Amino acid sequence: MSARQLSLDLPVRPALGREDFFVSEANAAALATIEGWQGWPGRKLVLTGPEGAGKTHLAHVWAALSGARIVPAGALGAADIPTLAAAPVAVEDADRIAGDRAAESALFHLHNLVLAEGGALLVTARDAPGRWGLVLPDLESRLQAAALARLAPPDDGLLVALLAKLFADRQLSPGPAVLTYVARRIDRSFAGAAEAVERLDRAALEQKRPLTRALAAEVLTQD
Repeated sequence: MSARQLSLDLPVRPALGREDFFVSEANAAALATIEGWQGWPGRKLVLTGPEGAGKTHLAHVWAALSGARIVPAGALGAADIPTLAAAPVAVEDADRIAGDRAAESALFHLHNLVLAEGGALLVTARDAPGRWGLVLPDLESRLQAAALARLAPPDDGLLVALLAKLFADRQLSPGPAVLTYVARRIDRSFAGAAEAVERLDRAALEQKRPLTRALAAEVLTQD
């Protein structure tokens, strides 16, 4: 769909393949660590980064490489841990279960069992384990012993590429001029890019207008 076509109310389908992951200085080291997963010390890794940085995308890249299952940390309390531990596992948003003793205990047992079975464990979070506020010291110590990979805030190239991907997820493909214009006028963060794309898509849909630089200027100059 070109930038001059009208925005349609279509479902958002994130593209999560390796070929959809734009590599820049902000994420190259983390990607290399994911792709070199068979060499992780202790067969475990904690991947950190700000909201929307690409942690879920890299978890799916790793799952495709390793055959891993992906599970939200918040679902671990009700999960069949032995079944999960039969293959490599990616646990997403682990920092969000801090203080939930049942979920922390489930992650502790999953950690121990998947490694005992010879598998590998990827854990994603916004920050390093020591800053989560975990209530189980044994879990905290085991996660702190894991290698750490970080996704940095976006540089110029990554921000433009991120905007293009977020628009593409919504079946939109604004031209380079629109992408560059938007990138220069939003909060330089992954969350800022996601918010801008959502606002522009909504405005184009509501006004039945193509997603052009003029529309972007109107939307992004609003309070």
